[in-house]
Amino acid sequence: MLSDLANTINRHRWIAEAAYYKAEARNFKPGRALNDWLEAEIIYSKTLIAAYVAILQEDGAPITTVSLQHLAAVIGIENPDGLVSEPELVRAIQRATKHRPCFRSEANKLCQETECQWRDECRTLISEWYS
Repeated sequence: MLSDLANTINRHRWIAEAAYYKAEARNFKPGRALNDWLEAEIIYSKTLIAAYVAILQEDGAPITTVSLQHLAAVIGIENPDGLVSEPELVRAIQRATKHRPCFRSEANKLCQETECQWRDECRTLISEWYS
């Protein structure tokens, strides 16, 4: 599922083009090339995560450890096979996209991460845990 999407989007090329357009938008002022690249990497990862979550929601499929390991590998997380639980994997993905790694860690609090792509899934899983 995700490998088809990732294969059609060459990671390095996508990030390079996105970084170029970021630089172009600021008239190629010097000193921000690395930041442009790092921001483009995060956008790339968030795009793949959004596609992954959308596919899950559309198919009504559950999150699996194997699919999360694959997603983590595609977005560049080192050694995702060493992470063996869904919460661990999602938190690693949250860290890679500069979000607070809080997935399923605060069951008794309302989620304050309004920009988090895992928010709905986190709440669903928490309600299943405590039902």
